[in-house]
Amino acid sequence: MVLVLCLYLTLFTWNLRTGYVDRLATHTGLEFVGAVLKPGKWIQVQVAEFWEHYIDLVGVRKRNDELEAQLKEVMFDLAEANEDKAEVIRLRSLLSVSAPAGWERIGARVIAHRLGVQAELESILLDKGYLKGAGVRTPVVTHEGVVGRVFRAGPYTSSVLLLTDQNSRIAVVSQENRTPGIIVGQGPRSQLEMRYVALNAPLGVGELLVTSGQAGAFPKGLPVARIVSIEYSDISLFQKVMAEPLANLDNLEEVLLIGNTGEVEAFDQQSLDSRQEDDGEKQ
Repeated sequence: MVLVLCLYLTLFTWNLRTGYVDRLATHTGLEFVGAVLKPGKWIQVQVAEFWEHYIDLVGVRKRNDELEAQLKEVMFDLAEANEDKAEVIRLRSLLSVSAPAGWERIGARVIAHRLGVQAELESILLDKGYLKGAGVRTPVVTHEGVVGRVFRAGPYTSSVLLLTDQNSRIAVVSQENRTPGIIVGQGPRSQLEMRYVALNAPLGVGELLVTSGQAGAFPKGLPVARIVSIEYSDISLFQKVMAEPLANLDNLEEVLLIGNTGEVEAFDQQSLDSRQEDDGEKQ
């Protein structure tokens, strides 16, 4: 104990003169405290950064969901705007069709295609019936040309027999040479046949066929088809004339009904009566 006490007093005295022990204790204590606190501080920083990044990611994900929802809404609005634009273009094209004297235009929408048992008829269904002017035999057209005519009509709905149907018959005349004939349908996505054209009748490939207006079934001068081929036969009295319809019958959405106001029939009857009177006087 005396030895230890002497050693302590010697060290204490030496420390008072040099201050070495105090400096050593200070440095050792600081390093010890730093060694204990630094890992804790590092862990604290890492946890804080992780939490901040997590909160930021949550905010980014939420913002991303909001932007995706806005993008879907904008895309929907754009698609709707494109549909409206296409409809406006189609309707403007239909409005460019002017009805001849004695006829009136009636707009209608196509609500179905290919009607009948096993869809054997080339037809479309319209949202207009005889109460709206879509009576039986009413011509149906687009801005491109003749589509067909109504063959069955209800009060608010009607069926249209397309000119490509095998039961369809339309009296036409060539626009340049004025050669008459009958356009007959040959079935879906098939060419039309112009029948009863005499061998010596003038006709040319590429010539436009328009309605002749005979019997008052169609207004005169409506475009129907364009001739694509002409064949001559030694065993037939008629040319074999094939044509393509001008109207696009596969993508019909809106059409025009050309309704007869009654003036055409009255004019035709008056002309017939006057002709009969003239014939009687001549006899």
